Amino acid sequence: MNTDIILNTNFDDLKLFRKGKVRELYDLNDSFLIVSSDRISAFDVIMNDGIPEKGKVLTQISKFWFDLTSDIVSNHVITCDTSEFPDEIQKYSEILSGRSMLVKKAEMIPIECVVRGYISGSGWNDYLATGKICGIELPSGLQESEKLPQIIFTPATKAEIGDHDQNISSEEAIGIIGKETFDKVKNYSISIYKRAFEYAFKKGIIIADTKMEFGFYEGEIILIDELLTPDSSRFWPLDSYQIGKAQNSYDKQYVRDYLLSVNFNKQPPPPKLPPDVIENTRKKYTEALVKLTKNGVV
Repeated sequence: MNTDIILNTNFDDLKLFRKGKVRELYDLNDSFLIVSSDRISAFDVIMNDGIPEKGKVLTQISKFWFDLTSDIVSNHVITCDTSEFPDEIQKYSEILSGRSMLVKKAEMIPIECVVRGYISGSGWNDYLATGKICGIELPSGLQESEKLPQIIFTPATKAEIGDHDQNISSEEAIGIIGKETFDKVKNYSISIYKRAFEYAFKKGIIIADTKMEFGFYEGEIILIDELLTPDSSRFWPLDSYQIGKAQNSYDKQYVRDYLLSVNFNKQPPPPKLPPDVIENTRKKYTEALVKLTKNGVV
């Protein structure tokens, strides 16, 4: 197993369009190149230590879901096969293999499309404070991690690195993107979530919630960014699910738990992660990939 950790891809001869917490987006004129690093963030702080192969896991899970939902809405993927990448980036194929996508250049729709099937995270906090999530009235007496009476769409604003996405009401989202676009991305998001939930449930994973992004390409709405990964979703093991408490998850739980144990103040700089935290986190990400696709990291 190759456990080289890729924290940054500094391709000096390529135009860096955007750098996120985990991914770099390069502008290749006719397309974008998305590269998923092995960086990991917790509490909106990027750790100095990476998780081996994490970027490959995220890319391969996204590709799996993009393929599975392409009949619901088109997506931005051109190819994930580095042999089909443009000639000018072939020299980077060893680094890019398994962790990159060549994608269409879409105009991003500036909201996060969040779908929730269970009550957890910021939604749980909102519910405790107001009895609502993003203005949606919910029944009283719900418990943490409980399945919601029905799937809900709860948009959020996109935050800069280091900031939190902010939950907003449907009315606020419509004010940002317009009702026609809002209705379309809401319907697409819920349809994708339903299909993914049913598939993952049979594989022993509960997808509690997820967030998606959409953009316009040649006048049509398409699905962009990543899709239904442990970084953009809450994946819970079905066999240990229990209402009334926070759940185990297939993501950065070990990192968060460690940071809480050392009283991390949730501000940079982060502490160094111990080897066992890194390895346990790697195993969790890989386990999600294998459960969903039956394939290991390529």
